[in-house]
Amino acid sequence: MNSSYDYGNWGPQEMTKQARRTLPKVPAAPGLVLEDVGSGWVGAIVRTEKSGGMHIMVLEDRRGKTKSFQLGFGFLLDGAPVEVVPAVTAAVPTTQRTASGSVKVAGQRARIARASRIWVEGKHDAELVEKVWGDDLRVEGIVVEPLGGIDDLAGAIREFNPGPQRRLGILVDHLVSGSKESRIADQALKLPGAAGNVLIVGHPYVDVWQAIKPQSLGIPAWPSIPRSVEWKVGILQAFGWPSSSPKDIALGWQRILRQVDNYADLEPSLLARVEEVIDFLTTDVS
Repeated sequence: MNSSYDYGNWGPQEMTKQARRTLPKVPAAPGLVLEDVGSGWVGAIVRTEKSGGMHIMVLEDRRGKTKSFQLGFGFLLDGAPVEVVPAVTAAVPTTQRTASGSVKVAGQRARIARASRIWVEGKHDAELVEKVWGDDLRVEGIVVEPLGGIDDLAGAIREFNPGPQRRLGILVDHLVSGSKESRIADQALKLPGAAGNVLIVGHPYVDVWQAIKPQSLGIPAWPSIPRSVEWKVGILQAFGWPSSSPKDIALGWQRILRQVDNYADLEPSLLARVEEVIDFLTTDVS
């Protein structure tokens, strides 16, 4: 594979174990300046918190902007790789939060499902959204449905018949300028009844797998796969995992999905789009 990193037979869990044996452990103390290898973000720790069993730290850059990261691997201290671990004296807020980072409402029962829906391209997209935003969606009464592809998106929207109380938020893979997906989305938004009732957003990745931060899997970057190789097959081959059947792909995805605990494991480009869709579907229409 065209990758700058030798993955060999190491899977995410094995890589993490290897790194744990060799990298120095640095407590996440306020004021510590770190660089996130994946995004290049450089900032000082302003606070830490515990969410969904995971330790999260907030880094503030020199412009005063903040960004949240999961403690662990994938950081540089003075240019050298380290493992960031919880500080012994760090206070952990008692406020419980969902995997998406929102405050968990104690005793809240699931709301009866709205007519509005979130559509995603496939089963893997739906499972990822459910794992991170499931608690929030049940409170809001929003159902996520996989489309199985968007080639006939216009036909699916016509059949759904959207309206002010029956809106659609659609999350599309690889929604970038000039792509097939962008042309399909543009045509779908021209349908009668779509204006104001249908929102189509997307992330830039080939597949939703890539929206998971590589450092959450214990790797420096997602492998680069040649166009001649089916992307998911190539990824599994790069990891040294079975890849010859649909069952292999399904098992590989479940192995990857197990590494996702909350929003800090996902790229901001996906987080923002899903939050945008949820806001669109839950804002009352006057």
